[in-house]
Amino acid sequence: GLAQLHQLRGRVGRGSTASNCVLLYQPPLSANARARLTLLRESNDGFRIAEMDLKLRGAGEMLGTRQTGLLALRVADLVRDADLLPMVRELADRLLQDDHGRAELILQRWFGSARRYAQA
Repeated sequence: GLAQLHQLRGRVGRGSTASNCVLLYQPPLSANARARLTLLRESNDGFRIAEMDLKLRGAGEMLGTRQTGLLALRVADLVRDADLLPMVRELADRLLQDDHGRAELILQRWFGSARRYAQA
């Protein structure tokens, strides 16, 4: 992915001598691939590259095996709602502490057989 390419680019330029990283690709290039490479060319900010790559390729499944594509959350958008995560985490921790039985019911309702992945 772009994170690996960004990391490789950084490793090439670590010495005291000026260096260049040249990336080659085989045409034809999809619009999505072109957008991702343009992002890599225009930015040296690893966090921005990672965030934009997530927007372009999708997050995949949080509790499954797919690593790309749209995340099937029913309410939230992981990128758009990132600033809400600390508050949600706090509410989830409080629910687990105050009403563990209800938390278990919610996990079963939303995750079903994939519930075992929620233990991580």
